Amino acid sequence: MRILHLLVIGVLVFAAAYVYRIKMESTDRTERVLRLHAEIREQRDAIALLRSEWAKLDAPLRLQGLAERHLPLKPITATQYDSLKNLPERPPNFTRSGAPDPIGAMIETIDANAVTGSVTAPEARQ
Repeated sequence: MRILHLLVIGVLVFAAAYVYRIKMESTDRTERVLRLHAEIREQRDAIALLRSEWAKLDAPLRLQGLAERHLPLKPITATQYDSLKNLPERPPNFTRSGAPDPIGAMIETIDANAVTGSVTAPEARQ
């Protein structure tokens, strides 16, 4: 009987130690999760701060003020445009007259019913 009592006491001690170890592991993991949540919150706050700074730096009125202050830009006037009669002559045509258009020939060789990866074949649609 005493051996049975000692065996039961040993099992109880082992079970208590095992439960204590599980409790400590779960406590450690809970603390780790809480630390990760805190880090995530800090990172989100940092992202929000950076986004607000970017929005402030990217404001159109601010950029316009900086451009006016630092760039020697002037408004466009109608006299800056030239008339069509002052355009240079058309460049010479280097292909022989009557010769087939090489680009047009390439386009004509493309199969109109070719199937790409994003469009189903015409037979499959019916």
